[in-house]
Amino acid sequence: NADGALEVVNDPATYLSLRSSTSGEAHKVVYSYEVQWEKSDVEWTDRWDVYLVGSPDDDIHYFAIVNSLMIVLFLFGAVATIMIRTLRKDIAGYNEMQTIEEAQEETGWKLVHGDVFRPPTFSPMTLSVAVGTGIQIGVCSFAVLLCALLKLVNPMKKGQALSSVVFLYVLSGTISGYCSARVFKFCDGTAWKRNTMLTAVSFPGLIVGMFTVLNVFLSFVNAATAVSFWLVCAMFLLWVC
Repeated sequence: NADGALEVVNDPATYLSLRSSTSGEAHKVVYSYEVQWEKSDVEWTDRWDVYLVGSPDDDIHYFAIVNSLMIVLFLFGAVATIMIRTLRKDIAGYNEMQTIEEAQEETGWKLVHGDVFRPPTFSPMTLSVAVGTGIQIGVCSFAVLLCALLKLVNPMKKGQALSSVVFLYVLSGTISGYCSARVFKFCDGTAWKRNTMLTAVSFPGLIVGMFTVLNVFLSFVNAATAVSFWLVCAMFLLWVC
């Protein structure tokens, strides 16, 4: 024990019997605790520095990052080696062609361009909406990380970070709409109004739907984290308007 601390006595003879009395009433166990507040010179904004600044395991984090980079470089080198050997073999075969008929025949990696630049025949709308939504999420994530690196957003303030995510997600909607429209036009799509609406409401609608279902179950069990129905309606009106 530290200096000044009381010694804890654990004597079974002092235990309180919790058996019910003769009248059948159960004993009430009352728990209590005591808190003593001490004034500190640490500022409120620097309260987490003891955990975040100068951690003793910083070297372990750097080792994990270097390890991941080395694995990525190794895999990239392996794939690049395979691609170079394949392309070199195909190019050597093309250089050895003697006749025009042999040169016009497409073999090897030249057959790929017919599949890569061919518009999909099944649901180009789904492809364009997925591409636009993915780009929007990626741009929003990059912008949030950039703001955090520039110390424009404090990760310790959850409300500020969440507000920044929502704000940047809304701003990146322009990029999402442009990319989705470009992909949809490449697929020879004509229903551009439907594409615009689906790109705008697909991902937020999915999140709102999941939130509503979970909130219904939380409301049934009277959870403190449940959101009222009127607040959900107000949020929906703000989103639509």
